[in-house]
Order: sequence, then structure tokens, then C-alpha cells
Amino acid sequence: MSEVLRLSGIEKGYHIGKPGEIRVLNGVDLTLSRGEVCALVAPSGAGKSTLLHIAGLLDTPDSGSVTIAGDDLTGRGDRARTRARRQKIGFVYQFHHLLPEFTAAENIILPQLAAGTSQADARARAMDLLARVGLEHRVDHRPAEMSGGEQQRTAFCRALANAPSLLLADEPTGNLDPGTSDTVFEALVQLVRDTGMAALIATHNLDLAARMDRTVRLNAGTLV
Repeated sequence: MSEVLRLSGIEKGYHIGKPGEIRVLNGVDLTLSRGEVCALVAPSGAGKSTLLHIAGLLDTPDSGSVTIAGDDLTGRGDRARTRARRQKIGFVYQFHHLLPEFTAAENIILPQLAAGTSQADARARAMDLLARVGLEHRVDHRPAEMSGGEQQRTAFCRALANAPSLLLADEPTGNLDPGTSDTVFEALVQLVRDTGMAALIATHNLDLAARMDRTVRLNAGTLV
């Protein structure tokens, strides 16, 4: 398997309204390969979201390097980081954040159009992704017309719209009941397997974490 994500020596701290620095990440090292699904587990406030934001180029480390699909993006400018996010990274959050005025298909088509894909190809991609997660009957439904699980599966499809190399998910099933959570999780893992990307999934659900390829725990700013 080829390497998709490499985090090397990631350090991050914050100054929050008082002298001194709060250290959140202390020399984090992590690699992910194609087709790998990795759980990221940590107590609230331990730095999971900070680590995901750095891996997703939404935040910059104080030191260390971030390499995605062979491209070292450490210290790169906003334009290069934005282009890498659009082309190489998909994001999924606890809440779906779908655009309410657009249909399921349109929510998946729009990011493709922004990346320069033709309307026809973007729609074909949206249809294929929705079919993979069992939502071909929801193509023309708006988010308010779908269940919570259907909305989240649509959000997964949107994250994969531009065929990223890396998927980052922050508590993607945390807003769902246990039965729906299982269904949505299985759909997410199957999409990752089918497309050959790598996925880093932050979760408090240890049962779900145990079903991934491996689990890393963030403890005192380092991964174990």
C-alpha cells in the first residue's frame, strides 16, 4: 500500500488569555496508507480536532511537517493549501452541513463544478456515489426530506465527490442513534475500501473504533 498521509513531529500550542502556553500536540507522528481506516481516540479537549485540522490543512503546526499523497505541504501558501484541500482531502463532521436548498445530488455535484468537472461528469459521479450507499431513491430529495442517517450518508458522498486521497472525519456518527450509527459507519468504511483512500476517523465510540484497521490514542499530546 502506498502512503497517503505522513505527520512528522507535529507540535501545537495556544496562548489563551493568560501568560504561558497550553501545549496541545507534542511531537505527533502518524502515517496512513491507501485503503486504511484508522480510529483516533482521545478524551474531550485532548486535541483530536486540532490534529484533524492540521492534517486537513485547516491549521498550521508550530513545527513538524504534513505530507499528503507525496506532496510536502509544510509552510506552503494559502493558495497551494486550498488547492490541496480541494483535490486531495475530504471532510466529514458530526453534523452533515448539507446545503438545505439543494437536492442530495446537487450537494455532491457542486464541489465538483467548483473543481472544474463538467456538469455531466459531476452528475454521473453523484449518481454513482449515492447508489453505493443505497440512496439512489433520494437523488432529488432535499436534506429536510431525508432521515438523519440518509443526510450523513449524503455528506459522505459529498466528501468523496472530488475523489480525494484522504478522508478526515470528526465524530461522523456522533449525532445518530446506535442502529443508524452502525449503518452509516458501514457505508463509510465501504466507500473508503472501494475508492482506495485512507481515512482518519475521530470517535468516542470504542465499539466502532475496534472495527477499524487500527486505533491510535492521543494522550498528553502524543499518539500511542
